[in-house]
Amino acid sequence: MVVFRIDRRSGVATYLQIARQVEQALRMGALEEGDRLPTAAQVAAETKVNPNTTLKAYRELERQGLVEVRQGAGTFITRSLAQPQTGPDSPLRAALAEWLDRARADGLTGQDVTALFRAAFEAAYPAADPGPAFPPPADEVHGPA
Repeated sequence: MVVFRIDRRSGVATYLQIARQVEQALRMGALEEGDRLPTAAQVAAETKVNPNTTLKAYRELERQGLVEVRQGAGTFITRSLAQPQTGPDSPLRAALAEWLDRARADGLTGQDVTALFRAAFEAAYPAADPGPAFPPPADEVHGPA
């Protein structure tokens, strides 16, 4: 199951936020092949977005081959993006959780951690598209506060 969180100040289109959250859930194993996504009406009720926005997100996911729409039955996951290294008991995830605990104990804010991780990520993967996990920070989208 996925719970959609819409950030209206992010500068990222709402339908892309929905699609990226589904992709993230697929990568983390929270959604698996055969799972049914919530209806557009259900998403609209939870997030206060227009149902057409959700349908646009689902069409994007369908275009990517991640879901299929079955008339009268709903929208279903057709393939997983999960890697064994990203599962809940993976050593990499445990090491990252420890690192985050240390960062918090050292007084870093969520924004500090995001900036630090982004810098390290971009150094390790210079040509990579950071994708759904790293939308630009609010000050990059809207300018300084």
